[in-house]
Amino acid sequence: MTRLRILLLSIILLSLSLGLAQAEEGDKFLQISLFDPVQLVDHEESITGIRLSLIYGKNANVSGLDWSLIANENTGDGTGVQWGMVNLVGGDFLGWQSGLVNLTDGAFTGYQSGIFNRTKGPTEAFQWGFINVADDMSGLQLGLFNYAEKMYGLQIGLINIIKSKDRLPILPIVNWSF
Repeated sequence: MTRLRILLLSIILLSLSLGLAQAEEGDKFLQISLFDPVQLVDHEESITGIRLSLIYGKNANVSGLDWSLIANENTGDGTGVQWGMVNLVGGDFLGWQSGLVNLTDGAFTGYQSGIFNRTKGPTEAFQWGFINVADDMSGLQLGLFNYAEKMYGLQIGLINIIKSKDRLPILPIVNWSF
């Protein structure tokens, strides 16, 4: 139990330090939300620190720890740790997304863990889930179904697809492109 507490505290401190390093003037440190618009800080504001949402949190940017049932960062960027059932980022994200569904529309750098992980922008990451989808992937996809439009790295799973690969774009167990 002590190791788990130390691990959780370390993750929280790391995510806060990543978030605070990204702080800009006018950013708010704390957001507590039931759902948008029932929240402390307006959804157009950025949070650099901690956002806790019981149902649905929405802000322009979140850097730090984002713990929500459904987390939404409008079209902004995120940095840190995003934990929730559904994690949505409209811009770029740097850090760890963990939830049932993780969706990032911009560039993604870090680690995604969930049932369904999807990135649309350039991705340098480790995706671990049942279904992993990336447009432009560099790194490792580990799951039952892995799909990448372009890939520089390795896929391990039941079905692995690298669409841009000329020879053997679909392989079971392992697929690669270097």
